[in-house]
Parts: sequence; C-alpha cells; structure tokens
Amino acid sequence: MNNELSIKASKPRFAPWLMEPMRRNRSTYVKVGLAAVMINIFGLMTALFSMTVYDRVLPNNAVSSLIGLSIGLAIVVIFDFILKLLRAYFVDMAGAAIDTDVGDTLFARLLALRLDLKKGSTGALTGLMRELEALRDFFASATMTAVVDLPFIFLTLFVVWIIGGSVVLVPLLAIPLVIIVGLVTQPAMDRLSAKSMGEGLAKQSVLVETIGGLETVKASGAGALLSGRWSRAQRLHSDSSMRSRLIASIGITTATSAGTVSYAGVVIVGVAKIASLEMTMGGLIACSILAGRAVAPLAQISQLLSRITATRTAYRQLNELMETPPEGPAGEALKLRDLKGKIEFRNVSFRYPGAPEKALDGVSFTVEPGEHVALLGRVGSGKSTIARLILGLYPPEDGLVMVDGSDIRQLDPVELRANMGAALQESVLLTGSVRENIVLGRAHVDDEEMIRACELSGTHSFMGQIANGYDLRLADRGEGLSGGQRQSIALARALAGRPPIVLFDEPSSAMDAQTETALIQRLNEELKSRTLVLITHRPPLLQLVKRIILVDKGKIVADGPRDEVLKQITRPKAA
Repeated sequence: MNNELSIKASKPRFAPWLMEPMRRNRSTYVKVGLAAVMINIFGLMTALFSMTVYDRVLPNNAVSSLIGLSIGLAIVVIFDFILKLLRAYFVDMAGAAIDTDVGDTLFARLLALRLDLKKGSTGALTGLMRELEALRDFFASATMTAVVDLPFIFLTLFVVWIIGGSVVLVPLLAIPLVIIVGLVTQPAMDRLSAKSMGEGLAKQSVLVETIGGLETVKASGAGALLSGRWSRAQRLHSDSSMRSRLIASIGITTATSAGTVSYAGVVIVGVAKIASLEMTMGGLIACSILAGRAVAPLAQISQLLSRITATRTAYRQLNELMETPPEGPAGEALKLRDLKGKIEFRNVSFRYPGAPEKALDGVSFTVEPGEHVALLGRVGSGKSTIARLILGLYPPEDGLVMVDGSDIRQLDPVELRANMGAALQESVLLTGSVRENIVLGRAHVDDEEMIRACELSGTHSFMGQIANGYDLRLADRGEGLSGGQRQSIALARALAGRPPIVLFDEPSSAMDAQTETALIQRLNEELKSRTLVLITHRPPLLQLVKRIILVDKGKIVADGPRDEVLKQITRPKAA
C-alpha cells in the first residue's frame, strides 16, 4: 500500500504561457499606469479652470488672471496630448511584444502537437490560431487603456464631492446601475461568445478544406455540397454573432442613457444647491464636467465586458491547445548523436483516434543497421502506419517501437526525424523556393549537398535547365508542378544530408517507367550503407531491397528474403 501523500498544486488563474510575457512587460505597464495618473489629473484641470473663470474671473473682470489661467491650461493640454500619445505607444509596444511571445509559444506547441491527440480539422486548428488576435486586441487596444482609466473614476467622484457635496450622489447611483446591467448580461455574453467562436471555427474549416482542394472540388463537382456547408455555417455564425452584439448593445445603451440622466441630475441638484447658497455657478459647471468624465468610462465598461468575454473564450480555447501533452518524453529526452539505423517493433498495436479497428495488431520485426526492407500488402493493410510509427508521428497503443535499442518515446522527436529521410505517400511541398523545400533550413545541407541529392532524385534534370533554377518560387503545396516533379523534389529532400535511416512510401508512384528505372540505378549505390524501409506496389523498386515483410490486416503474415516471399505471394493457390 502506498502511504505517500499526493499533493496537487493549484492551477494559476492564468497559464504561464500568457503570464510570463506579461511579466516581462510589466515595466512598460508601469509606465502606462504613471501616464494614466498624469492624464487623469490633467483631466481635472479643465473643470477647475471653468470653475475659477466663472467664480473669480467673471465677477471681477480679471482679464490678466484669465490670460495666466489660459496659458496654464494650454501647457496642461500640450502635456496631456504628449502623455496620451506615449500611453498609446507603450500599450501598443507591450501588446506587440506579448503577441510575438505568445504567438511563438503557440506555434511551437502546434508543431509539437501529438497527432493522436489532435482535435478538429485543419481548418478548425487554423481558426483556433486566429483567436490569438482576440488576445492581441485586448493587450494592444483602447481596451487596455480603459482598464487603466477605471480606478480614476473614484478620484473624479472625490473631487465632485469636495466641490458639490451631495451632488456626487447622482453619478454614484448611475455607476452601480451600469455595472449591474453588465453583470446580468455577462452569462449570456459568455455563452454566445463561445457558441459564436465554435461556429466560426466550423466556417473556417469549410473554407480551408475548399481552398486546399479547389482543383479536386472543381473536377469532382463537389461545389454544391461545399456551398451548402458554407451557407449553413455562415448562417449559424451570423445568427450567434448578431445575438452577441445585441446583448452587448444593451450594456452600451444603458451606459449612454445613464450618462445623460447623470448630467441632468447634477444640473437639477446643483440648481437647488445654488438657490440655497450651498454652491456657486462655477462649482455647478465644474461638477457637471466632472460628472460627465466619471460616467463616460461606463460606456467603455460595457464594451470592456464584451471584449473580456471574447478574450476569455479565446484564452480557454488556446489554453486547451497548450495543455495538450506535446510529443516526446515528459522529462529530458535521450539524445542519440550517431544513429546506426537499427529499427525494432516489439508486439506493437496501434489504433487511429476514433477508429473502431486496430491499424496494427501485435506487429514484431527487427531491421538491422544498413538492411534494406520492403513492406508489402494490400491497401489499408498497415504499411504506411508502420512508417508513421517509425517516424514517431504516433505513439504505439501497446508494445515498443525502438531505434538503436531505445524506445522512441524517450527520444527527442525533432532530433530523431533529423536522422531520418522520409518521402511519404503524399509529396507535399511548402510555399517558397525549390531550394527552401529541399534544404529546410538545415545548416549541414549546403548547395553542393543539395545538388547531389537532386541529381540522385532526378530533380536536377528539370531544375538545372530553368533560368532561376532552385530559386523558382512554388505555389501552395507545389501547384504548377507535375506529380512526378513534386515526388522528385520530395525524394531530394529525404536524401539531402545523408540520413542513416531512409523511409520511402510509394516514391515513384507518379513517375514514368523510364524515370523510375534511372532512379533505381542511382539509389542502389547511394543507399548501400544505410537502413532503408520501402513501401511500394511497384515491382521494379524491389530491386533496392533484400528482404520483404508482408502485412495484411495489421499483422505480419510473411517475413523473409525477397525472392522467397515473392514466390510465396505469386504461388498459385491449389484448386
């Protein structure tokens, strides 16, 4: 029996990925606060100027005093203008810094996202990353300025009390009214904001799916189907957004009306106090100006509550992404400096998220360093799944996947893949130049190594004849190139840097027979000392391997020398 006490640390109100950038910018927010103090003090000067003019200058016709007061007010206005610009600059600067830090952290987590834990479609994830804008708008906008100005409402009310005494009760009654309306509408705002965001992500999902496969959509006549999905998503999103704005407008309208009533109330009460000689005309003017200044931020409070709701919804969604466990070990990862290339599966089972059947069931095999192995089998038998597990894209459900004797779950996945050259079934290219697609920012892949890899894959035969050659800019996913050309560039990317383990999944499926034959001849020499795992349905490519593993329904049904397994496959069944 374990007697150790398990003590759970309470979760902070805000996650570290948001709090740390805010802490790094706290000095900037201190400057914003100091500027706000001076701006709000300067804001009182206008009211005091009016009171002095009405009570002292006008009765005594003190023109010289008016000139002095006017010069003083002009100086205050100039400094107020400068401080407001500085405050806006500091808020924007801090917001930009937080946006950059949080954006980098979120993108890094997205790259480290475990594929088996990925929720939603590509479009939904894209839309989720866009919610970062809601956080940025909160930290770098008038919203933050409104937050800083709110405490100074009480300073303004204190000055009203000094000048007008009980007159201060009028704005004091208006403020709770606006706050109560804001709090009452808040739950509905929260619910509608979350609903609107979910429907916005659904709309984004349809859009990304359509744009990403526009050629297929046109060719297959799927436009009507996707148009229906888009119209429905658009209608639902517009409806929830409209209701959210309607609820928000209740608070804003209440605040505006409260401001009008407050001004009128101050004038009415002030007139009564003037009649009883408890207040001067200048005092009434000053109180009406200050009451307006005190109530004016209330409209911002309503907008602020609306913005906070959107920000809180975005924060929750982004924090859910940040709390998803990243790939790789929880502690410090093992680092394999010189990978030899041994691959071992020990009783591995795997099921894709949401799939009813296992993709792999009790798979065991060993590939020795430098060995060339082909994985054969019917469509959907589990061949590509084995390649994905070798790359560490998914963890096994049961069993062990080992590289050089170490469980890949203990290895740094980025470093592991840096030692593997993979050309998967879909030859996806990135927007950018051909050079960028092959080199991928790897420092050890220079121009000489890039050209060597391109000559091996056959890329140099068509890139070397173009004027701008490897600087040719590719469109999204390599559109504009033929399937064979895209496949050739993907092969060059896998071969560049001489990785000790090479994985090819249908590497020549889009190539003609002549190009494929030339490729096989070049690869035979190149891959001699490296581990090769080949997935193919093309018999000529089997010249590259000495061993075949036959996979069917997620299980290994044959494993042995190439020629023996081929005889077993092609042997006619007894009648």
